[in-house]
Amino acid sequence: MEFSLSELNDVLGDIKNLGDEGIESFNFKNISIDSRTCLKYDLFIAIKGKIFDGHSFLSEVLNKGVKSVVIKEGMQKLLPSNFPCWVVNDTLEAFQKLTLLKRKKLNIPLVAITGSVGKTTTKEMIGEVIRKLGKIKLSHANFNNEIGVGLTILSTDIEDKVLVLEMGMRGLGQIENLSKYSEPDIAVITNIGTAHIGLLGSKRNITYAKCEISKFLNPKGVVIIPANDPLLEETLKEYWKGRVIKLELLNIENQKENYNKDDHLIGFYNPSNKKISIEENTFEISFEGFHNASNFLIAYAVAKELGINFESFNKFDFASLAGRNKIFKSIKTTIYDESYNASPESVKACIENLLEKPRNKFFIFGSMQELGEESEKYHIEIFNFINNSDIEKCLFICEKENEKMYSNYLKDMKKFLVLNNIKDVPKEINKSTKKGDSILIKGSRCWQLEKIIELIN
Repeated sequence: MEFSLSELNDVLGDIKNLGDEGIESFNFKNISIDSRTCLKYDLFIAIKGKIFDGHSFLSEVLNKGVKSVVIKEGMQKLLPSNFPCWVVNDTLEAFQKLTLLKRKKLNIPLVAITGSVGKTTTKEMIGEVIRKLGKIKLSHANFNNEIGVGLTILSTDIEDKVLVLEMGMRGLGQIENLSKYSEPDIAVITNIGTAHIGLLGSKRNITYAKCEISKFLNPKGVVIIPANDPLLEETLKEYWKGRVIKLELLNIENQKENYNKDDHLIGFYNPSNKKISIEENTFEISFEGFHNASNFLIAYAVAKELGINFESFNKFDFASLAGRNKIFKSIKTTIYDESYNASPESVKACIENLLEKPRNKFFIFGSMQELGEESEKYHIEIFNFINNSDIEKCLFICEKENEKMYSNYLKDMKKFLVLNNIKDVPKEINKSTKKGDSILIKGSRCWQLEKIIELIN
């Protein structure tokens, strides 16, 4: 899919120094922001990031024979005189405008996903469930900011049938910006939790930030949200007047009761066999836990919106991502690796899943970050939950400056051991566990708890 000179001029303003080469020779095969991978027929945009400034690599790009570049006002001196270029006030904004141009040229359904937890797992589930439509494009790994979302859109092929994007944020206005330059058709809010509460200050602000995903939604589109969240429902009404689907997952024991609600899509989960009943269909999924069943209900709702018809019985074997839904068998224990990140909601969900396991249960818990002034409160809630459970032992890793505070609180709770270095974890867990025991590993990304897995017997 090429970008023509006239299309680029409409978005970026008129090109400078076009010369006598004419319009026909100025078609571009792709948009690039990386000098290492930029090709001769790409249009290079020089973006200044936290570490590198794309303007520093203009000579490298020109040596590859590119026909033109996009640069910031005042940087013309870095180019040969009369070299064709677009000069803009903000090259990042120019990049985003061009991703929107590509999105419109693709003319395919775009699914955007945000939420406090479960975004990446839900995205991967959606991708697997809708593959019967043909070639699907998913955002790679954590490509969920203004650069990552843009690169995903730009790398989408004309053969792709659906584009599924993950949208993250670290402040108000960021998801609105992502929505503006992608114009979703289906918007998903997985949940509203307390992740990032230290940055945004309150759950209300988090809710506002997540609801921004609907600001530039297709007016004929739909927003998919969890049911029974009054704050989310009321906040969403301030942004979105269109169709809303509310999802509710119940235990299979409730299936005999009448739960017909016009705007609800209800699923019934049986944790003993990992089967989910939705409408007239039954699904068996490879991932364990109520939280993963909830993520699957979202995937079903998206698939239904995209016109997929299911069999009466369906089985899905989802691929596990690093630090999410990974199960390892060591010499004597089973390790449940959920080490990628942690929030109060995701920690509790993983603990509940652990409690379903036989034999003794152990928890390696790295402290949760970005909770601000609420941090101690949320950690204490998790501690109390663990203490009242049948978890045998919890190894809690925290920053050295917080070790005394948490140790004082936990001193009478015999199942806790407080550490400040993950290097001490393998020795402690290995001497406590027996053959057949289960170990959950969960903590914020800063702890990199995956490094200790191979050291656990």
